[in-house]
Amino acid sequence: MPLLKIETSVALSGDEQKTLLAALSKIVAEVIGKPEQYVMVVYGQSAMRMSGRDGEAAFVDIRSIGGLSHAVNQRLAAPVCEILSDALGIPPDRIYLNFTEVAAGSWGWNGSTFA
Repeated sequence: MPLLKIETSVALSGDEQKTLLAALSKIVAEVIGKPEQYVMVVYGQSAMRMSGRDGEAAFVDIRSIGGLSHAVNQRLAAPVCEILSDALGIPPDRIYLNFTEVAAGSWGWNGSTFA
């Protein structure tokens, strides 16, 4: 049920996408404390403007039913930025992260919700 969705201005090849998604899936599972089999990671390319200028940037949306907190978010922010910086060549100050705790009744899967 954890979801990490990346929107970035950087294009990656199919193999580069798979490598990036695998690294992010693993770190999300480890830090949030959920089995990786429930983690979804999504990559998308978009035009972006940040800090009043065009250029390489990324927006990361992290959502979960349980597992997120101020402390967890702090522990997750650094490795996610590091992985993205290494894979995409984006400096961490050009990466925004958003953390959202979602109610179980507001998240669906397999024809139902988690509540």
